Amino acid sequence: MTLNRRDFGLGAAALTLAAGQAGATAKVKVPPAIVAAVNGAARTQSNRIRDPWRHPAETLAFWGLKPGLTVVEIAPAGGYWTEILAPYLKANHGHYIAAQGGDVAKFKARYADPAVWGDVRVTPFEADSGPLGRAGSADMVITSRNIHDWMWTPGRLDKALKDFHAVLKRGGVLAVEEHRADPRPMAFEARDGYVATAWLTAAVEKAGFRLQGASEINANPKDTKDHPFGVWTLPPTRRTHEKDKPTPDGFNPAVYDTIGESDRMTLRFRKV
Repeated sequence: MTLNRRDFGLGAAALTLAAGQAGATAKVKVPPAIVAAVNGAARTQSNRIRDPWRHPAETLAFWGLKPGLTVVEIAPAGGYWTEILAPYLKANHGHYIAAQGGDVAKFKARYADPAVWGDVRVTPFEADSGPLGRAGSADMVITSRNIHDWMWTPGRLDKALKDFHAVLKRGGVLAVEEHRADPRPMAFEARDGYVATAWLTAAVEKAGFRLQGASEINANPKDTKDHPFGVWTLPPTRRTHEKDKPTPDGFNPAVYDTIGESDRMTLRFRKV
């Protein structure tokens, strides 16, 4: 599913969307405040070097980030989006909430300085956790490259989507970035990490959302999607072998570095 040259109500962030190498031809007018956040001094180099593949400014503009929003990020992991969103929302009268599993204390400690990050809030996000927050309290929920993981556990994706729907205001945005299987068929339960756009869209819309826009910002036509260790063969994971097995003879990881990060769909849904 591809939507081109549509007005998604982003005001200053007017979009012209087109397919291209690693999103290179996707032209997005990005508000200066987002540019400033992407260029922020607090960002780590390990995250900055991924920008040519993740296109953070253009992606956030497409999703509709603007001042005053309450944004919930799902499973921030290495903090790629946290390092941009938290300072942006601090400077622009918004609120950043991390829906985090695992070592919550470590995450809180990393983003404890309010002078840099603002008031970073953390809410539990596990298979059996409660609501992400007060019903109808968030303007945007961002989930980046998580959905394939939830497809492997019965009921996990349904619960996640239900939680997102509950915490969002009516008309709120569910922002999705995910490894894209298209044009080939999706593997069983997306076990290689690649999800079919039509399958994902149907699952999200079943949960009470409607697709508002799709962008090629994060497209990568070099990604052949037939890698020996799934999407994790590519950067940044760079997997070289199966668990508890040796690296296969003749395996050349440099081949996958030339591909770069995965081909990804970038979608914007609205709560209905």
